[in-house]
Amino acid sequence: MARLKLKTLREMNDTDLSQKLSEMKADLAKVRSEQTKGTLKKHSGEIKYMRRDIARMLTLLNERKAKA
Repeated sequence: MARLKLKTLREMNDTDLSQKLSEMKADLAKVRSEQTKGTLKKHSGEIKYMRRDIARMLTLLNERKAKA
């Protein structure tokens, strides 16, 4: 999975951003469940970056909400 750049996130509108956020949260939950089962092999290092991307998206949504 490719990491998300802040520039591309800023170009998205609120609905696209919230949809991408829900996708990322679902992916993170899936990867975490695989990790607890012990079947995670390829994406073990990506959990950290997934959490950071989710935090970036939440920050952008909160900034936009505060401006409005």
